[in-house]
Amino acid sequence: MAAKNPPKLVPGDAAPEITLLDQDSNKVSLSDFKGRHLMVFFYPKALTPG
Repeated sequence: MAAKNPPKLVPGDAAPEITLLDQDSNKVSLSDFKGRHLMVFFYPKALTPG
């Protein structure tokens, strides 16, 4: 489920703390990867330009 008012991010901003479900329905948070390299890909909403 998408956030009602997601934060507006610009390059260089720290990612907000988020928790999502993985492929096995286990909760995974960004903080689980603290101190490790991690790539997070944000993409535009489906069927929108960009």
